[in-house]
Amino acid sequence: MNTFLLYKNQDFDLQRPLPWNERALTQDLELNTLFNAMALGDRFLFEVAKKAVLFSVTDAETILYRQEILQDCLKHPSIVRRIYEIAVDAIEREKAHYWRGISKHPSTILHESIAVLQMFMTMLNKLKTIADEHATQFESEGFAALFAMLKRELSDEYCARVHRHLGQLRFRDGLLISAQLGEGNKGTHYVLRKPAERKQNWLMRLFAAQPLSYTFTLHPRDESGARALSELKDRGINSVANALAQAADHMLHFFRTLRAELAFYVGCMNLHGQLVRKGEPISFPVPEPAIERRHVCTGLYDVCLSLTLDRRVVGNDVNGDKKDIVIITGANQGGKSTFLRSIGLAQLMMQCGMFVPAAFCRANICGGLFTHYKKEEDMAMKRGKLDEELSRMSEIVDNLGPNCMVLFNESFAATNEREGSEIAKQIISALLEHRIKIFFVTHLYQFAHVLYQAKMENALFLRAERQPHGGRSFKLIEGAPLDTSYGEDLYRKILVENRYADCAVPICSAPVDE
Repeated sequence: MNTFLLYKNQDFDLQRPLPWNERALTQDLELNTLFNAMALGDRFLFEVAKKAVLFSVTDAETILYRQEILQDCLKHPSIVRRIYEIAVDAIEREKAHYWRGISKHPSTILHESIAVLQMFMTMLNKLKTIADEHATQFESEGFAALFAMLKRELSDEYCARVHRHLGQLRFRDGLLISAQLGEGNKGTHYVLRKPAERKQNWLMRLFAAQPLSYTFTLHPRDESGARALSELKDRGINSVANALAQAADHMLHFFRTLRAELAFYVGCMNLHGQLVRKGEPISFPVPEPAIERRHVCTGLYDVCLSLTLDRRVVGNDVNGDKKDIVIITGANQGGKSTFLRSIGLAQLMMQCGMFVPAAFCRANICGGLFTHYKKEEDMAMKRGKLDEELSRMSEIVDNLGPNCMVLFNESFAATNEREGSEIAKQIISALLEHRIKIFFVTHLYQFAHVLYQAKMENALFLRAERQPHGGRSFKLIEGAPLDTSYGEDLYRKILVENRYADCAVPICSAPVDE
């Protein structure tokens, strides 16, 4: 029994190690905000969300397969949550039979396995009831396969046969075991036999002729005899106990897989509800092949920023079709880093089969997502900021493959303008030669200006908009890099607007020349 709700032909592996750059991606894109919104305080949902988002899918077929399932979930949230609750309930109830996992006695294993299997069958029948009642309402291939499997595997005849076998294995009428005599008259080849079915009523059995048999009775104080008889019984039922234990483990694996795979969609529904209540736009993206260069978005916004504010955030439009590199420059605090983060978040969300925070999005799949953000100086003072940046860049290069995407945020600015621009230009040139897709936020004017002057057909230049009065619209527009980031706007805001603030020593006691 398989669920196949995240992949068409394999189960979701929760034990798979996270990508090597998981920490950098989580910090630079503020992914914990996204995971917490999906989990709503549930630790298991958090872990599943984290692994599902970071395990990027690199084929469009699987992405579309998940999108269809998620659309079904959003149409029928109560049914999906009910299925999830049944899986969670089954797993929690199994934990009560802890002796099954630690006991070495076949009798105990058999008894606990029977109880677990009966409980699992009850839960499976609940799932089958949901399939019978609601299968026609679901349109995705994934749910159609799940419901069809439940109907096929859990026929009334099969369930009745399972309950009959489990009842027989309680041995209310005793055990029938055969054995052979081995060397030294020791018992060998113990086999548990199925007793002959008796179709007679109790009166006929009472007066019917009994077959020739021999019996013995243990003395109540014969502890050695009782122990020997118990060992004889354990030998006879050992293979049956192991078979039932394996069957119980198989069903437990099914419920664990069902819980893990549905947990991803439950997290998506949790996130969807929060964004819809805020009136934020969402859409299912169109994934394009990795070899293409597609990136068109309308109203793209930073979902993590939106989740931390009580109001809607500004979205941006971008047309990056046929572009290998996007250079983002412009005013300080104009929304450049926020836009870059929105690009990374949308890419990850698309490649795990989710909706994206945009009114429309079409983008090519990338082989892997990497971030190179400006970091604080090494507190241990073992190396400078530039050395640390180059070291991280080297590590990224060691893990890059064709059609990967790298997000740069204020990289290589730890040295002077000329050297930083030259380092950035050399690195970018090498990456472009190897078909790496790049988004680069920078204040290095020389670097951006040289690329702009080259009139590269595969380059797009965006600039954070500055309003005439110095305000920020947080919109990005196409435009040439400027040789200023309008730092005086921030200077004016911090020093001029706050010069009358209470302080022990005034920062500025005279009007500032504008």
